[in-house]
Amino acid sequence: MTIRPHIGTLREKPLHAALKRWYFEPGDRVEQPMNGYVIDLVRGDLLIEIQTRGFSSMKKKLAALLETHSVHVVHPVAIEKWIVKVDEAGAVLSRRKSPKRGTVLDVFGELVSFPQLIDHPRFSVEVVLVREDEIRSFDANRAWRRKGWVVDERRLIEVADSIVLDSVEALMSLLPVGLSPTFTTADIAESLRASRRIAQQMTYCLRNVGAIEMVDKDGNALVYSLT
Repeated sequence: MTIRPHIGTLREKPLHAALKRWYFEPGDRVEQPMNGYVIDLVRGDLLIEIQTRGFSSMKKKLAALLETHSVHVVHPVAIEKWIVKVDEAGAVLSRRKSPKRGTVLDVFGELVSFPQLIDHPRFSVEVVLVREDEIRSFDANRAWRRKGWVVDERRLIEVADSIVLDSVEALMSLLPVGLSPTFTTADIAESLRASRRIAQQMTYCLRNVGAIEMVDKDGNALVYSLT
């Protein structure tokens, strides 16, 4: 269903706007003012926020909204990304598939901003696994690490799947199956075939919600167990 244009929507980035259309249901109110903030979608008493980038900027907003409403954050993770380079007129110069593939575990990198909220009865996160185009244009004065190619926007190709995290138990379900009674971040990373950084973000979040605790040290490595 097409969403009619509202004040403030015309400047949205394409990925944000596309996810809003994907999530929209008949009866939803779009871009509604609430407690001094503008909410992407309001569905009855539920406030839905599309957050395509870092969660840290949402801390103050969420704290205010959760006092009176349930808040559902929709966050996209690219399991497949195509890098599209365009010229000044927007014509496509090249299109190639990025070797990087995101997973639901990437959400821990965002949840470190407020891990305790996952235990809030009115808070939930939906990780939307997407395929997307990343549009880049050339600007010699910026993005020296990419040799002048700047990311302009992200465009949704399709939604492949989604996972809702609305409790400590849901967060714990992302731990590897068959984990030993005591374990380190290296054990988690190896079992999940994930980076050590993601494993560290997982343990940080799970410690903050009381799901795991540190019980020992093995050299410089912290040893954890389930509480």
